[in-house]
Amino acid sequence: MPPVERFVCRFAAEPPQEGLPHGAWAQTLQAEFLAACLRIDAEGQEIGEAGELRWFPDRSWNGRTYVPVTTRTTTDLELFGYVSFVPGEPEPSDFAASADFTDETADRNPEWRIDLSEEVIGGWRGEGGRSADMTLVWGIPLIEGARVATAELAGLAVDQCATVDDRFTLIAPDNYRSDYLDVKLWDADGRELASESLYVEDDEEEE
Repeated sequence: MPPVERFVCRFAAEPPQEGLPHGAWAQTLQAEFLAACLRIDAEGQEIGEAGELRWFPDRSWNGRTYVPVTTRTTTDLELFGYVSFVPGEPEPSDFAASADFTDETADRNPEWRIDLSEEVIGGWRGEGGRSADMTLVWGIPLIEGARVATAELAGLAVDQCATVDDRFTLIAPDNYRSDYLDVKLWDADGRELASESLYVEDDEEEE
């Protein structure tokens, strides 16, 4: 094959290794996430109490495993974030968690076809001093039939994940050479169902 025009890391993260958290393991992760929720600077806004946690498929990159999570609160906000750790035997170690909240929820945006959350978890250095934001992306298809989610950068697939209970997790380079990730959903026959960019123009944010 000839040299590629765009040199960027692809499929850098391990695919999911475990099922969705349950039992004692879910309780361990829950304690870490709820502790992170208590550290949120809500700037006087009443967040409320967390409801049932919705866990997403695990992904591992750069020596750490990330398990994203979302939940609705008693004030109808959404808490979102992840728990990460260093996998090992007999027990994982070095737990860390991140949490934030938003009032931009799927039921308030009926035009959404994918409910997405994302957070930068590291960086990747490319050619000529350019760098990419290694970004953890997790989401829920809001349309029927989605079987696989992919992350594309300038039309190049850089990660993919099969949906598990209508949830997926991606780790991919973003914001590289002025290009931004597009998350796409595909059905079982490889037909594209939906596409959503992580980049929002300033005028779109104001709207």
